[in-house]
Amino acid sequence: MRGKPISAKAIFVLCFASFLAGSLFTNQNWTHPSRAKDNKIAIIPHHVTKLQELKQDWDPKRKMVEGKPGDIMGEVQKTHEAIKSLESTMSTLEMELAVARTVESNEQHYSLEKLANHSLQKAFVVIGINTAFSSRKRRESLRQTWMPKGDKLKKLEKEKGIVIRFVIGHSATPGGVLDKAIDLEDAEHKDFLRLKHVEGYHELSTKTRLYFSTAVSIWDAEFYLKVDDDVHLNLGMLMSTLARYRSKPRIYIGCMKSGPVLSQKDDKYYEPESWKFGEDGNKYFRHATGQLYAISKDLAAYISINSPILHRYANEDVSLGSWLLGLEVEHVDDRSMCCGTPPDCEWKAQEGSVCVASFDWSCSGICNSVKRMKVVHDSCGEGEGAVWNVNL
Repeated sequence: MRGKPISAKAIFVLCFASFLAGSLFTNQNWTHPSRAKDNKIAIIPHHVTKLQELKQDWDPKRKMVEGKPGDIMGEVQKTHEAIKSLESTMSTLEMELAVARTVESNEQHYSLEKLANHSLQKAFVVIGINTAFSSRKRRESLRQTWMPKGDKLKKLEKEKGIVIRFVIGHSATPGGVLDKAIDLEDAEHKDFLRLKHVEGYHELSTKTRLYFSTAVSIWDAEFYLKVDDDVHLNLGMLMSTLARYRSKPRIYIGCMKSGPVLSQKDDKYYEPESWKFGEDGNKYFRHATGQLYAISKDLAAYISINSPILHRYANEDVSLGSWLLGLEVEHVDDRSMCCGTPPDCEWKAQEGSVCVASFDWSCSGICNSVKRMKVVHDSCGEGEGAVWNVNL
């Protein structure tokens, strides 16, 4: 206690040395659980290298002694930036570890309850189409236009890693007429993802949460996307758009908006918890509109891990935005994901700017989509072969 005090520099070096030693130890002894045991993948050497570079560059005492008095503020700024970079690196490490844990947990769940040695199915993107029991005609309109069916759907999944499923839960009376109708439809088309969820319009936030949690337990995809069953998609443009962000962590992509918080019970999008957003007339934080949005693998894993404690607001797009608001997430506002129906998307296609998605804002989807989906597809579709020409 009465010995010579340890210098601040020595404490800093000791902390770095301990962190790097622990990181290297973890790197040598831990593999990503979603890979086979003989295929070890290091998840953090890139960050260790970055920390080593920061350590070499940052020696405030040496900089201040060697530099001029006028450079001191510059060095202070550099030190501040180095600390921010360290914090960002630590945040990335924590997210990667969280993803690994949820994949490991999912694999253990399947090995116990389904098949021994089960591994997640690899995919580039999982597209979940939100649908309801009453939407049989809407589903048929998609199968007749932008959504492949039968062998083409299987080929798309196998060769391109594009998984497309209609997402639905069960009725309030499991095994009843409504559930049997979906069972028959699924037996014919094999394009459903069934959730352990009671269907209902006011339960969309819960359904969205369960969709992401269920999807990450079945597919190891780079992106997970949700789209409504009255929206037109161009799969080739969607794949090209997502591919631009595949090397970046924590991506949240869609048409970002900030609508008013509606506090009157008669409003269609009434928010019972409007008081949380401040005074009357305030707007929501920026979030992707609910017709279509995509999140990267690590964010889907985050939702799966924290599912029990994620708060659900009345509107599912607001709920998703709130789950991601406090994280280090890149919000990508892509307006090609919310084009209007003809003539809007048609003009853009003629100009060479084919839209990812098209719908009518006034109807929160394509108005009268059962009748108009083919019209929109014929006018704004990219062509059947476009998705096969995308290099992923």
